Amino acid sequence: MDRPKVYVTRQIPEEGLALLRRVAEVEVNPVDAPVSRNELLKIVADCEGVIGLLTERIDAEFFDAAPKLKGYANYAVGFDNIDVPEATRRSMPVSNTPDVLTNATAECAWALLFAVARQVIPADRLMRSGEWPGWGPLQFIGGDVSGKTLGIVGAGRIGTAMARMSRGFNMPVLYTSSSNRRNEVLESELNARLVSFEELLEASDYISLHTPLNPGTKHLFGADAFVRMKPTACIINTGRGPVIDEQALLHALKTGEIAGAGLDVYENEPALTPGLAELENVVLLPHIGSGTASARADMAVLAARNLIAMLEGRKPETCLNPEIYD
Repeated sequence: MDRPKVYVTRQIPEEGLALLRRVAEVEVNPVDAPVSRNELLKIVADCEGVIGLLTERIDAEFFDAAPKLKGYANYAVGFDNIDVPEATRRSMPVSNTPDVLTNATAECAWALLFAVARQVIPADRLMRSGEWPGWGPLQFIGGDVSGKTLGIVGAGRIGTAMARMSRGFNMPVLYTSSSNRRNEVLESELNARLVSFEELLEASDYISLHTPLNPGTKHLFGADAFVRMKPTACIINTGRGPVIDEQALLHALKTGEIAGAGLDVYENEPALTPGLAELENVVLLPHIGSGTASARADMAVLAARNLIAMLEGRKPETCLNPEIYD
């Protein structure tokens, strides 16, 4: 019996590839860069399964180019690159990789928060330059963290984990919910408060973004939002880049409307808005939120298990359109 053909659009940890190779013929993009759109559409023409990243657009054109396809697995928790309604219309299962990267991404948010608050990057740069003159009482004065108010925009898995990590710093926690649904974990453990978006902007010292990207959250943080924030506040984004209007952020950082920003994701990734890199009050990471050995390996295994289930006609563990199996 012929084994199904599977294409993986980027090299992922071997733990996932080894699982796939047990049941399928696996081809992996050998280059550490996104495959071009035209090349991708040619490659998937005879594939029964694909594992891809957020850089691939999975839409009607993609499905049309892959007549043998039995399923698509996203190697990511986000899935705004997938036209889920179109997949559902075609009864095509699609999946993502939630849960396994929750703590890694929450920890990355904290790394950004501290780096911004305590001016870690410019201080490190000065030390490496060999020009540090010695300790001075006015050098690199940053912001306090303990006792300051933490605002969580998007209190799902990662937002909840990030907030729970604040306990050691005795931070009051505010959170928003697009559905106005209470987060019982945060309220019972941290005495967190569900507030309006406007109140969160005005009261928070640190705002951490974990909301998914959709039409309602694109540019949620624009000029109006930054004006409402405290001039001493910092914004952290390990969620989805286009939630922030980067031109508005650039203006807010330059003019002192807010004190700082820590970004792991970008509006036009991998491109960076001109001017951000020159600012001392922003920390920029290359989308490493899930970048721990265990998280990346677990993502690969989950994506592989999902795809294997699809190939075998079973519902994947983290299916984005489970209704097609009803």
